[in-house]
Amino acid sequence: MFAGIGMVILLVMVFGGFAITGGALGPVMEAIPHEMLIIGGAAIGATVTGNSMHELKAIGGGFAKVFKGPKHTKQDHIDAILLCTRLMKVLRSDGPVALESHVTDPASSTIFAEFPRLLSNKPLISLIADTLTLMVVSSGTLEVHAVEEVMDAAMKTTFHEMIEPQHALQNLADALPALGIVAAVLGIVKTMGSIDKPPSVLGGMIGSALVGTFMGVLMAYGIVAPLSGRLKQIVDQDEMIFHAVKQVIIASLHGWPQPLVVESARSGLGHAFRPGLSELLDAMRGR
Repeated sequence: MFAGIGMVILLVMVFGGFAITGGALGPVMEAIPHEMLIIGGAAIGATVTGNSMHELKAIGGGFAKVFKGPKHTKQDHIDAILLCTRLMKVLRSDGPVALESHVTDPASSTIFAEFPRLLSNKPLISLIADTLTLMVVSSGTLEVHAVEEVMDAAMKTTFHEMIEPQHALQNLADALPALGIVAAVLGIVKTMGSIDKPPSVLGGMIGSALVGTFMGVLMAYGIVAPLSGRLKQIVDQDEMIFHAVKQVIIASLHGWPQPLVVESARSGLGHAFRPGLSELLDAMRGR
């Protein structure tokens, strides 16, 4: 929502300020479609050239994320901590055999079924299930630091895929000013072919060409770069739930008391999604 509001403010202030100071919007509006055909077409072509279909779909999803906001709510973070503490309690109290049916098929697990929103997050569920499956098949004999390294590797891959759309947007923002210059140069070439025209006509043609540079810079620094920055913020927030899950599992394997396990996971969450310790402990008692 704020991304849309910000873009409206940007356009109103830029074009409104230009009009208020005596600028004629007519020639600019007339030139924009032609310049945008060149700049936008080149930007799309470059993006398609530099990415596979998987990445292109991810970029589309990245745009949607900017307007939707973070994927996980405060309740999702609470649920992730509760889910992992429940699973680790089963492992600790009943042993690997009792845990096996839950982690090998989370969709059929009675424990996972209590958290339907989390089940839709396949990378998160895979991190939990795959890590605990290792504990099951090894009968709980794995060293904790080895489990932590495996989780770090899995999270690194997931985070890399999550951040790729942001990198693509930032690359596009970096390229747009140059693409605007391309459009402007073509406009100047066209103008030079009409050098015998009156100055009033040449002035209009040169002004139209300069709109290309203007649009490239405006789109780069006023629209695409801010969208890239906002997407980076959202991805960083969406990563926090993975760190909370990891902390619960690793701290539990170290044998920490459950309140300390919960606090170690809770304290790593951002303030916007961090539940109070009492709130989290109450939620655990209610389960």
